[in-house]
Amino acid sequence: MKMIVAAAAFCATISCAQAEIRILASPGGQVGPFIELFDKVRASGERVVIDGPCLSACTLVLSMVPNDRICVTRRAVLGFHAARSIDRRGRLYAEPEASEAVLEAYPAPVRGWIIRRGGLTSRLLLLRGRELAGIYPRCR
Repeated sequence: MKMIVAAAAFCATISCAQAEIRILASPGGQVGPFIELFDKVRASGERVVIDGPCLSACTLVLSMVPNDRICVTRRAVLGFHAARSIDRRGRLYAEPEASEAVLEAYPAPVRGWIIRRGGLTSRLLLLRGRELAGIYPRCR
């Protein structure tokens, strides 16, 4: 049974099938809803198939779901940047402690890839293709 869940609360498109969560396109968003979702996924034992863009807060899946339950397709793209918040006037500001905590939580191969590219900054780093397939297995 397949069911598409358009989770507008955190701007992610996820397709759920038996024992599988498929990330089709997620621009990220606030971290809270992603933490709640990936905590449930971790507890469920379901496999995560990254099958499109998984950007920003969506990449928390890498630190919350065991590596052996994550696979990627040829369409998968992971996007990383430094943590930031918005003040009451709508201005973005950096969150260096949060950025360091997130970086440390990523699996070592992902963390190393990010560090080799200058670390988490305001610039979006995209991990895809052969480099991504060198870290996570292709989905079967």
